[in-house]
Amino acid sequence: MTSSKTILPMKTIGIIGGGQLGKMLAQSALRMGYKVAILDPSEDAPARATSHEFIHAEFSDEQALKKLADMSDVLTYEFENIDAHLLRDLVEHYYVPQGAETVLTLQDRETEKAAIKKSGAKVVPYQTVDNKDELLNFIKENNYPVIVKTATGGYDGKGQYLIEKEADIDEVPFGEVELVAEKYVDLEREVSLTVARSTSGEIIVFPLQENLHQNQILYRTIVPSRIDVFEEAKRQVELIMEELLFVGVFTVEFFVDKDMNVFVNEIAPRPHNSAHYSIEACNISQFDAHILSVCDLPLPEVYQHQNAVMMNLLGKDLDRLEDELYSHKDWNVHLYGKTDRKPERKMGHVTLLTDDLEKTLNELETTFLKNN
Repeated sequence: MTSSKTILPMKTIGIIGGGQLGKMLAQSALRMGYKVAILDPSEDAPARATSHEFIHAEFSDEQALKKLADMSDVLTYEFENIDAHLLRDLVEHYYVPQGAETVLTLQDRETEKAAIKKSGAKVVPYQTVDNKDELLNFIKENNYPVIVKTATGGYDGKGQYLIEKEADIDEVPFGEVELVAEKYVDLEREVSLTVARSTSGEIIVFPLQENLHQNQILYRTIVPSRIDVFEEAKRQVELIMEELLFVGVFTVEFFVDKDMNVFVNEIAPRPHNSAHYSIEACNISQFDAHILSVCDLPLPEVYQHQNAVMMNLLGKDLDRLEDELYSHKDWNVHLYGKTDRKPERKMGHVTLLTDDLEKTLNELETTFLKNN
């Protein structure tokens, strides 16, 4: 049941997941005049306050998912690790424009990379590895360092192992999970491209986003990217779209090496942290674009008002900056409403619009480092 149909305001959008992405999706939907239903296992999920109906249940609760679907005119999700059986069942019996097969392909790094490679887009050399000998053979062909990643379940750096010498291999959990080894890229930059595609096939593309990670967690995004590989990134995204069906907003993350080669790192089939700046900086946010896409309403061409810098606020940042967050009149502060604060947990973000990018970056670094 994934054929295109228009969902007009006053209808109900069901969102699987009530974290910050679900909250910001709901805020866009509410502004447009939709009703929102949310399912999340956290009783105090951030999106609860922005929903007409809230179902407190595990994502694996089949009856709860069907309850959400029954009260919704269209279903979408804020995260991709949904049980395959349950997702296929929802797609078969309810209106889920994003379908099941693409997100299931992207749940596993090996099938994701195989699909990207099949599309003609570039990926760094990789191989599934089941034991130390297979990893050593991969290293022999590609040299140290390499990255070993769990095939499923990894995000924000979780499930990743940097192998710089043979002793590091002892940390790799062979036999516990499926693993993928990747050649290490000597990075010039990391960039990402956010795209929206409606159920009827209309496509819009956001500006190229330049990303900086710390401890494998997104720290800062600058838009537009100071390194211009937009056309190559867009070309590769178009190849991927020919191979995989996307509806709604999705983001492709890229590595750019010192020779300016552009490689696909991974794909997020949902709104993405690196495009949060679009709420203030563009005529349409990624969350607006997602709602319009799954409801099959016209998508406006994207344009950016000003250069933008987005900084994530982790728990440790909020601990230091909380008292002065609103003393910076040019900061657009977003706090997600999470009650459980942890040092590395994303608690919010700040977006600044600027005509002097370098000055803004220096001021931000001074402020964040002063509190570090």
